[in-house]
Amino acid sequence: MRTPLIRLIAVVAGAAALAAGCGSGGRTPAQGGGKAEITLWQQKFTDQEDAWYKKAVAAFNKAQNQVVLKHVIVPADVWDQKMKAAQAARKAPDVYTVNYSKVPGFARTGQIQALDQLIPADKWAGLREPVVGSVRYQGRTYAYPMLVEPSTVLYYRKDLFAKAGLDPARPPATWQEVIDYGRKLTTKDVAGFVTAANQIDLGWSTWGLQLNAAGHLPISDDWSAPRAADPKYKQLLQVYQTLYQQGIMPKEPLAPYADANPLGQGKTAMMVCGSWAASVFLSDYPNLVPQIGAAALPSFDGDATKPTATLGGWTLAVDARSRNAKAAADFVSWLLAGDTALLTEFFRTTKFSKYSPRAAVADAINGDPAAAQNPWAKTIEEQVVKYAKPEPSYDWAISLAFGKAMEQAMQGKDVDQALRAADAEIKDLIAKNDLAGQGS
Repeated sequence: MRTPLIRLIAVVAGAAALAAGCGSGGRTPAQGGGKAEITLWQQKFTDQEDAWYKKAVAAFNKAQNQVVLKHVIVPADVWDQKMKAAQAARKAPDVYTVNYSKVPGFARTGQIQALDQLIPADKWAGLREPVVGSVRYQGRTYAYPMLVEPSTVLYYRKDLFAKAGLDPARPPATWQEVIDYGRKLTTKDVAGFVTAANQIDLGWSTWGLQLNAAGHLPISDDWSAPRAADPKYKQLLQVYQTLYQQGIMPKEPLAPYADANPLGQGKTAMMVCGSWAASVFLSDYPNLVPQIGAAALPSFDGDATKPTATLGGWTLAVDARSRNAKAAADFVSWLLAGDTALLTEFFRTTKFSKYSPRAAVADAINGDPAAAQNPWAKTIEEQVVKYAKPEPSYDWAISLAFGKAMEQAMQGKDVDQALRAADAEIKDLIAKNDLAGQGS
């Protein structure tokens, strides 16, 4: 984020005409016939991402004189509480960040509104269809995709591999090799392998592995029946149980799953984390970059074209009760479907550790010489992103039920019993929440 504001303003000047049209539907002028006012709530991300949003909002306000956009950064740990309170008071922001897995649910409950009629059809061109499918509900599109990031990448320390007598150029290609390598890499001071280790982190970080192990998720596609008792899930739980019970994974987590620091600090030799970890290594551990490798997690049947990760990420959506819906949607279009240089700046800021679902932006990124600073980006894109599936959109309680089964298995519970308990819990959730038939 060393780029001064003036560069962003120059980048977006060509979009001023679009921005100037904001507020044509439901515009609420300020007293005295002044500018319409809309509010963006952005969940807090890294300092660099927050700074990019601030500069982009300032550039938008500078580029046109019809709308004033107010920008509020909300910490993640109070997001749900603040949003519920704002909605109850009918003071929700006009536009806000939403992660993919929540979009269909918010559409189903009427929290956000369809954007098909608010954003011109040509602005949707060039978006990856699987990603657009993640923001659709009953044939309508309810959010505009900004970025995707795979949830699971295997990072490893080449120097620690060499010290243990392992080939630094050959990461484990099977789960048995993960276990074997982990035993050799584990010392008094270094964990051989680190990944999610509690119910919450296991609930979402293993979605891709759940698909890989069984070919499906632990609830039917239409959400009418549980599928957690499928014997194919046993291999997933058994691997985690072995890694944990044999001390290859530490008994106490070194950090939350999304925290990449343990690898940089030398506390673990192999670590599973999302693609975002690359930005941490590049920013905080630049001298270690040549000693860090990245690869896809092994597939349970050896087929590297099957997913081991899901694609998460962020979108922008317009609140269902916004009185300035057209102005809010025009801002979304301006920010995410306009000049590619604006978004290229975002991906440069995040050190190309995230990926654009929009072809024009992806092409601009590939042509940016700065992209070479992330030595793992191409590997992650070709080995992980290419085969990853969208995050599931079912009730979070379903994921928690499966995460509980995994945590219990790690702690020594019989794998079959843990899976049967998860299956029963999911069946109960389907009935209590009337989920049957709500899936697709």
